[in-house]
Amino acid sequence: MTTAAKLSAQGTSIASLKGVSLMDPEGLQFEIPGGFLDLSRHLLNEQTLPTLLEHAQSVQLEEARDAMFLGERINASEDRSVLHVALRGGLSKTIEVDGEDPTSYAAEQLERMLAFADAVRGGQLLTSNGAVFTDVINIGIGGSDLGPRMAVEALKSSASGPRVHFVANVDAHDFELVTRDLDPRTTLCLVASKTFTTLETMMNARTARAWIAEAVGEDNVGLHFAALSTNAEAVQSFGIDSDRMFGFRDWVGGRFSMWSPIGLSLACAIGSEGFRNLLAGAAAMDRHFAEAPSAQNAPMLLGLLGYWCRVHLGFSGHAVIPYDRRLGRLPAYLQQADMESNGKRTSASGETLTGPTGALVFGEPGTDAQHAFFQWLHQGTDRALVDLIGVIHPDHDHAEHHRALLANLIAQAEALRHGRSPLAARSAAQEAGLQGEMLELATASMTFPGDRPVTVVLLNRLDPYSLGCLLALHEHRIFVEGVLYGLNSFDQPGVELGKTLAKTILPQLSGHPDDVDPKLRWLLEHCRKGLKEL
Repeated sequence: MTTAAKLSAQGTSIASLKGVSLMDPEGLQFEIPGGFLDLSRHLLNEQTLPTLLEHAQSVQLEEARDAMFLGERINASEDRSVLHVALRGGLSKTIEVDGEDPTSYAAEQLERMLAFADAVRGGQLLTSNGAVFTDVINIGIGGSDLGPRMAVEALKSSASGPRVHFVANVDAHDFELVTRDLDPRTTLCLVASKTFTTLETMMNARTARAWIAEAVGEDNVGLHFAALSTNAEAVQSFGIDSDRMFGFRDWVGGRFSMWSPIGLSLACAIGSEGFRNLLAGAAAMDRHFAEAPSAQNAPMLLGLLGYWCRVHLGFSGHAVIPYDRRLGRLPAYLQQADMESNGKRTSASGETLTGPTGALVFGEPGTDAQHAFFQWLHQGTDRALVDLIGVIHPDHDHAEHHRALLANLIAQAEALRHGRSPLAARSAAQEAGLQGEMLELATASMTFPGDRPVTVVLLNRLDPYSLGCLLALHEHRIFVEGVLYGLNSFDQPGVELGKTLAKTILPQLSGHPDDVDPKLRWLLEHCRKGLKEL
């Protein structure tokens, strides 16, 4: 019997179990860079983990990992290496990609970018009228927005620089709401687009340019902009000098680019020392992923268990619940990182995949989420893998609040995994004074099946180092799951299709003659009515 068949048989068996104790937690609770990992509440028996590790060998998972670190072109559909690890010094060997040492190139760009950020923070780089920059706006979308936005919010306790804001949506309300209370004369705009052609980003960038120019004059616009791009010609045409352009190579994918100059907005918020600590945390997780044996390798284990829950237990959802308000944007960040990477139906070799691939990722901070969708998590007819993420040491002195927060995290981990038996539900209903039919109804409604797999991550602190560890842990976990699914995690053709169609529809909204499907014409006509009023 193949390892995949063994896993399917075990999945069928375990999925039918209710409220039983399965695998002993020994070996599933351990220290990782930046904190601690508890996998003891997953649905495993004594054979599952060894069989998963055997399956990892059969699909050459370790070899795929090593190929990434060696700079091989594992992004086959785009013929590119995948080397975001090089951005944080995570390579243990000197390699060459396209005739260049990627680590040296990344270090050069990092030094330029951090020097710029520190000059903005320290007042050495001033506005066109000689004032200090009070605000920075990052103009990007997707990976050029979600990562820096999430990290800036997460590390507000470490922030000491100018206020950092984000504009991403092409909806002009986004730009209007962000800039409403800002002074364009003391605002620096960072245009984050590798190609400098992204529709939403460049439309917002042109609007920002007009806003700045009106306040400081056309000749001074360039002093209020910097570009995070590789398209020097387009950047200069926009009016930004080359010494304010910070680049990165094609071996950096958008959703893995926060470690590159795309993180300039974060560097402006936390400074060069903080940004280097973020990279150091990620590099520590890189080394762990590259060197630790598979059975003690956190990204490997998380990826194997995610694959187990998705493919063999049939769970379509993956809930990410950070029990720290500062990590409020983490679910959205991981949603893109995971679903753009593994939401595929085509294998790495171009064949149609027949089995499940990446899960639906969603989440909100605890304890808010407990009063929103936890009812579905506990008693819904579908099940999801649940990640609970906590921080041991907060950056405040409200001990009572933090004790309640951690108590809720631990209580939810226990409740999701173990549930409440009918006997315990009946006892609770009787204590509430219920009898007869009401007692029977309450017993049924208060019974929780449990058997929801739970991963618990506890960070020591929410500082740049620990955040870097956490994010790299999930980057590598996503890669592992992609290998197990048999797909290429590093392209995103589904994203490109919508961009292409938008370019063809845009002129039709301007009233150009069109020969289109009646359903599309109906939408276009109604939208044109509103546009005529602008």
